Amino acid sequence: MSRLYDKYKKEFLLELQKEFKIRNRMAVPRLEKIIINVGVGEAIQNVKVLDSAKAELGQITGQMPVVSRAKKSISAFKLRKGQAIACFVTLRGRRMYEFFDRLVNIVLPRVRDFRGLSPKAFDGRGNYTLGLKDQLVFPEIEYTKVEKSRGMNITIVTSARTNEEAFALLKKLGMPFRES
Repeated sequence: MSRLYDKYKKEFLLELQKEFKIRNRMAVPRLEKIIINVGVGEAIQNVKVLDSAKAELGQITGQMPVVSRAKKSISAFKLRKGQAIACFVTLRGRRMYEFFDRLVNIVLPRVRDFRGLSPKAFDGRGNYTLGLKDQLVFPEIEYTKVEKSRGMNITIVTSARTNEEAFALLKKLGMPFRES
């Protein structure tokens, strides 16, 4: 497994178990999955834009993205039901830990004017969502081959029941939270 997972198993698991006074090791919070979503609104007029977004997301994650389609028609956006408008990847296991490690140690420090992530972006059930405005912060993407910069949403799903447990888990795993 990845070095982050080994560190979690050997160090962080016991620390979190003591911190939250959890008896069973299986009840200690852990990462379950990471979902990366890229919305491509321009795909309504030009379908080829979605292909380049898929290719870039595949390079970033090392996994083939799934195309998501519109659930209903919205006439104001000239959107029809069933039209392809986004792509996403769900990472689990080894790839999830490797992506998280790269995100924390390589990608987030490369973000311009980065002062830390907001500790308020939890959803109340222990999941954290962050948004990136540009895919060029990932070292896998070649600057010369990018047609247009696209943002993405990254959702980190944990097994934590509360925001406090999830915050402690992500902090131990190296997530750079802003001091507020």
